[in-house]
Amino acid sequence: MVEIISIRFKNGGKEYYFNPNGEQFQVGEGVIVETSRGMEFAQCVSGNSMVEELELTAPLRPVVRKATAEDVRLVERNREREKQAFAICQEKIAEHKLDMKLVSAEYSFDGSKILFFFTSEGRVDFRALVKDLAGALHTRIELRQIGVRDEAKMLGGLGICGKPFCCAQFLDEFQPVSIKMAKTQNLSLNPTKISGTCGRLMCCLKYEQEAYEDLVKRAPKQESFVETPDGAGTVCGINLLRQTAQVRLENDPDSPKTYHNCELCVIRSGKGKRPEGYVEPPLEELAKLRRKEESGAAAVTEEDSLAAAIEAAFPSREQRQKERPSGQGGRRNHRGRSRGEGGEQRPREDRPAKEEAVSQNLGQERPSQERSGDRRPNVSRRRHRRPKGGGGKPSGPQE
Repeated sequence: MVEIISIRFKNGGKEYYFNPNGEQFQVGEGVIVETSRGMEFAQCVSGNSMVEELELTAPLRPVVRKATAEDVRLVERNREREKQAFAICQEKIAEHKLDMKLVSAEYSFDGSKILFFFTSEGRVDFRALVKDLAGALHTRIELRQIGVRDEAKMLGGLGICGKPFCCAQFLDEFQPVSIKMAKTQNLSLNPTKISGTCGRLMCCLKYEQEAYEDLVKRAPKQESFVETPDGAGTVCGINLLRQTAQVRLENDPDSPKTYHNCELCVIRSGKGKRPEGYVEPPLEELAKLRRKEESGAAAVTEEDSLAAAIEAAFPSREQRQKERPSGQGGRRNHRGRSRGEGGEQRPREDRPAKEEAVSQNLGQERPSQERSGDRRPNVSRRRHRRPKGGGGKPSGPQE
């Protein structure tokens, strides 16, 4: 086991492993490390941890030291110098009339070298430009040509989904993306819809490619001749995510029907017609292909399944009353009337005689609307006013 820390030089860049040399580092701390470019400032993104030596592809370089406040000020000063160098380089490019687009400028940690990144459709002879930049900036100059995807990663921005670029957020390296992925996922082949801001195919096409490839293996091909529970027919449409296929039956070609992939038996795959000498089995045997939950009953529609899911998540009042333990009586509503175990409201005249007698003796319930002057329990005075001309409480029950 080897102790390591993970650092990152830029936001959204690759993570590199370094040997902490026995020191403890916290996430977000600045570190000074030695690279092929020299001394560089980086940020710790993962603290001390142990990994197997077999997982490491190369010997680890040690961390030089923790970054101090002076190192942080030096990095900020280099950022200000980069803005000035960027403006000077743009002026020199315009003077030399070079066909190149400047993307960014980066100073090394000690300020001994500055690196310019640019994009161009072809090769650029920038030898004269380097001489002018060296005389203006008085430091070592290096120009590096990058691609449009690297340009989008450096500059950042918002994609057509409305979120920041994946490459500028979490993608460590670019994965190859092909037009075949768009075809497999049944996407529109319009370049404006499947291309990113950089002009290349969107990186997110790679995310679900493995899932779509697995679904394609289980789905019948277009124009395949298949057997269904309702007869033989030809596949005219496929829905990979729902794992269903639309089949045009021979006995009813004008109204295609939708079946699950497990209900289909492929007789000839691909763009094939009805095989010669093929005899369609009787409907009794084909009916065995129907899914078990649908046998002997109508197919469950999407609306029914959605309603069942909502009913399971949000049970009705009647179901909650039925699920209540048997020892718990019905609760009283806001008008003081009793509800039964099933949740239905019981009328006044159906109440037990004992309950009616108790309520009358206490003077808290009245048997009819003709009585006045008494109050109902749990009722606000503001909502239920006493009728005019009412007297006090009755001394006894009325007949």
